[in-house]
Amino acid sequence: MHFSLLLLSLILYHSVTATSEYFYYTCDSSDTSAGNYTTNSTYLTNLEFLFSTLRSNSSADGFADGIVGTGPDQVTGISLCRGDLNASSCLSCLSGIPDILDLCPFYKTALMWYNSCYMYFWNNYFLSVANTEQPLININNVTVHPTQFDQAVAQLMSEMQSWAINNSPKFFATGVVKNFSTEISTIYGLVQCTPDMTKFQCQSCLQNLINEFPKYASRAIGARIISIRCNIRYESAPFYQGPAMVQIDGTTFSQIPALAPQPTPLGPSGVNNGNKKKSSVTALAITIPVAAVLLLAIIFCFCFYKNVSRGRKISKSDMVNSQHKIENVDSFFIDISVLRAATLNFHETTKLGEGGFGSVYKGVLPDGQEVAVKRLSQSSEQGLEQLKNELVLVAKLQHKNLVRVVRVCLEGQEKLLVYEFVPNGSLDTFLFDNIKRQELDWTKRQRIINGVARGLQYLHYDSQLTIVHRDLKASNILLDSAMNPKISDFGLARLFRVDETTVATSRVVGTYGYMAPEYAMHGFYSIKSDVFSFGVLLLEILTGRGNSGSFDGEHDEDLLSTIWEHWITGTITEIMDPLLDCPTYEIIRHAHVGLLCVQENPMNRPRMSEVVIMLSIDTISLEAPSKPAFYLRT
Repeated sequence: MHFSLLLLSLILYHSVTATSEYFYYTCDSSDTSAGNYTTNSTYLTNLEFLFSTLRSNSSADGFADGIVGTGPDQVTGISLCRGDLNASSCLSCLSGIPDILDLCPFYKTALMWYNSCYMYFWNNYFLSVANTEQPLININNVTVHPTQFDQAVAQLMSEMQSWAINNSPKFFATGVVKNFSTEISTIYGLVQCTPDMTKFQCQSCLQNLINEFPKYASRAIGARIISIRCNIRYESAPFYQGPAMVQIDGTTFSQIPALAPQPTPLGPSGVNNGNKKKSSVTALAITIPVAAVLLLAIIFCFCFYKNVSRGRKISKSDMVNSQHKIENVDSFFIDISVLRAATLNFHETTKLGEGGFGSVYKGVLPDGQEVAVKRLSQSSEQGLEQLKNELVLVAKLQHKNLVRVVRVCLEGQEKLLVYEFVPNGSLDTFLFDNIKRQELDWTKRQRIINGVARGLQYLHYDSQLTIVHRDLKASNILLDSAMNPKISDFGLARLFRVDETTVATSRVVGTYGYMAPEYAMHGFYSIKSDVFSFGVLLLEILTGRGNSGSFDGEHDEDLLSTIWEHWITGTITEIMDPLLDCPTYEIIRHAHVGLLCVQENPMNRPRMSEVVIMLSIDTISLEAPSKPAFYLRT
């Protein structure tokens, strides 16, 4: 991709709501092996279908990626909306993306950036594409306290980066520096990564862009650097919606003494030409002491950090409080007296439900935050320190489709997890109720299926740990106010395992009907066990029926048996929920994916990363499923 520096004065000052005009695009002809496509070609058909798919999938949560077609006609794409946009604004922005077909006719690779969204397509798999940065800099510069201004921008970027990585499932953060004593009194900022990245990948991507700022944007009153996987931006006027997630007092920078102004070098005919040597000496006299002070400061900070962290098992930088400042990990733990007060001493009237790992109570913390408190059973076989570390590791898992752990309590025999409160309760209360199931139209059910799939993909591959849920079921899928799914009880199986390295256990935890046969009968579990549970859940969502995993009568088969019989006879739509109003091919494809997930041999089941792609791209061919695994409830 061609790399150039764009100097912009007006582009960076679109209004907050402007989404319909592009400000940057590029047509990439560097990949000569790709060639171009022609009118009415298969590639163009695939490209137009990809646009439609990305728009549809992005409008729900702001991000989508996909692959359409095969061989030389394969097209891959990625789209991302700014993290503060709602679904309607995101869809409105992405609706203009096909403009790039007019601007880059017949190119197989192109990128188009709007003020609030972007889309990139190419005919190679995107993970192999170089993450080329593109700086866009305002031509106007700060003239009063420019050094302090650059320092304020640097700190704003650093704190937003930390907030996005540690606090946002979208890897998105906004920020502001207020009360800055220069001609620019306020600095607004934003950082964002694509949410499919790991924390480490996002941190590295953002850091690379932040490191570019001094090179291109020093003293500029506004700038942004865009890339395929992440982007950063700051302006002197607001450009995002909602309050800033990071707020910095700019007066602290105004108190930093500015460096002495440097003489302006003149041309060959200038009168100061003869004083060039003297100017160099003056510059050195200023630069060397400043560099020495900075070096000493760095050494001091490094030594201080080493001394503080030497006695801790977990680095302080692993935990971030609500004020976005680094704090001791111990502050993540909460006193049981607070939780007793919040839940009326775990009174039955506050009880939300009960599961295999313990009871859940609704509570209200002193700051007014509503939470769900899970009171774990006493059967954990780990020591207190190991359990404490495990709880912290589980609590650090961050994804939009996982219920967020906000606090932990370990006092005496009590072990409690404090979750964010998810208002709509669990999926089973809707799915298996004849009245409430009517609220689950096809769009909502698709969103739930895709969200759970992405949450499992994160647990299996993208988090710092490899987590096997081992109890995925409809009652462990919670629905937020917008009916987005959030997996709960993830990681709890880790806390109750017998051994760190074993893949078999004598203590089977889970729910019959959802458990893979190799786990239910022999205690063997793996990520493919979760795939089986997901397949059962998917088929339940399609049919509106629960799978008991048992034969209730002489002629009454379990759900998997019934679905398989309809599949091999070509009558699969007859068992689907009649409330679903959607194209038949979508129902059949989702049932196909579900059957692939519940095959008896774990090796034949797809990985969750493959399931996500199967559900997102309709044109990917699927293998024929084999007969599902059946077993009697014992």
